[in-house]
Amino acid sequence: MYVGTLSFDLLLGDVRSLKEKRSVVRPIVAELQRKYAVSAAEVDHLDLHRRALIGLALVSGDAAHVSDILDRCERLVAARPEVELLSVRRRFHGEDD
Repeated sequence: MYVGTLSFDLLLGDVRSLKEKRSVVRPIVAELQRKYAVSAAEVDHLDLHRRALIGLALVSGDAAHVSDILDRCERLVAARPEVELLSVRRRFHGEDD
């Protein structure tokens, strides 16, 4: 069994309220879940208007599959024009851990 996780630290564009923040973050989380069948959620910076931390996790029996899906998720978030990707943290846990 292999587990991969990503956390995205995002700077949001012209957002002035938590309601506007939700309208930016929720579609990103939903698209990650729908396209790649990962577990994803906003996990930090919940009270800040212009910052968000999105975390996701994926479990598979194939290490290459986990790596491929994490790469695709990272490209999807990086390509979103309404956010600036400040940093990405990737963790990979294999059977030997």
